[in-house]
Amino acid sequence: MEKHICNVCGYEYDPAKGDPDNGIAPGTKFEDLPADWVCPLCSVDKSHFEKQ
Repeated sequence: MEKHICNVCGYEYDPAKGDPDNGIAPGTKFEDLPADWVCPLCSVDKSHFEKQ
């Protein structure tokens, strides 16, 4: 699974870890995140992330 990096703040979304603080289970692919998911550090939407 590929990691995605926020272009605004540098937060790294790692699918192996998910985002448990925001209800995203480990193993959730970036593409499968809800449409309303935002960066947990700076609150920008998914369009501000790049695949690494």
